[in-house]
Amino acid sequence: MSDTDSFIDEVTEEVRRDRLYVMLKRYGWIGGLAVALIVGGAAFREYTKAKDLAAAEKLGDEITAALEIDGSEAQATALAAVSAESAGGAAVLNMLEAGALAEAGKTAEAVARLEAVAVDGDLPLIYRSIASFKALALQADSLSAADRRVQYEALAQPGAPLALLAAEQLALLDVEEGNTEAAVNRLRDIVADATVSADLKERASQVIVALGGSVNGDAAPEG
Repeated sequence: MSDTDSFIDEVTEEVRRDRLYVMLKRYGWIGGLAVALIVGGAAFREYTKAKDLAAAEKLGDEITAALEIDGSEAQATALAAVSAESAGGAAVLNMLEAGALAEAGKTAEAVARLEAVAVDGDLPLIYRSIASFKALALQADSLSAADRRVQYEALAQPGAPLALLAAEQLALLDVEEGNTEAAVNRLRDIVADATVSADLKERASQVIVALGGSVNGDAAPEG
């Protein structure tokens, strides 16, 4: 390489550095802003996580304290005084308060708390299903079998969170109405379901036998 070529290369490199310097001077703030946003965003997320965790711990402590009070009615009063910052926390509070009210003999108030959760469309389906299921259980003596059947059938839809538990209740309604064959067939479906829990499978099997049926039999007893 000649001295001229070398000199040209050096000049070219110097020009490149000068251009880079000018670009950084002119637009370097963008990179700084991007870094600041990234760091700030990460800090905000950590702050939000810490805030949510603190709120959850506070709610848990207040619930525990309320449940340690003697007497169901006193527990319900203490739970009613607890406030939750999230819709899920409020739903849990309502369901716990409903349980305390039910134990205190205030069934109508307990059902009202549960139904408020059951119809809240902003809550996850599992919350609404549990609340609806518990409300139905508390109304076993006040709702007709037909009304309970309609609501349990809604909870027993395929893929629903409490489908198998609702199906169990439908089988018990079948028994209540004297339809043993339908009850046994429904209970056999529960036992055969791949997602059934061990406790529910055992309960269903015991009821099948008590009704005179066979868990794995082809024929169901007449009712």
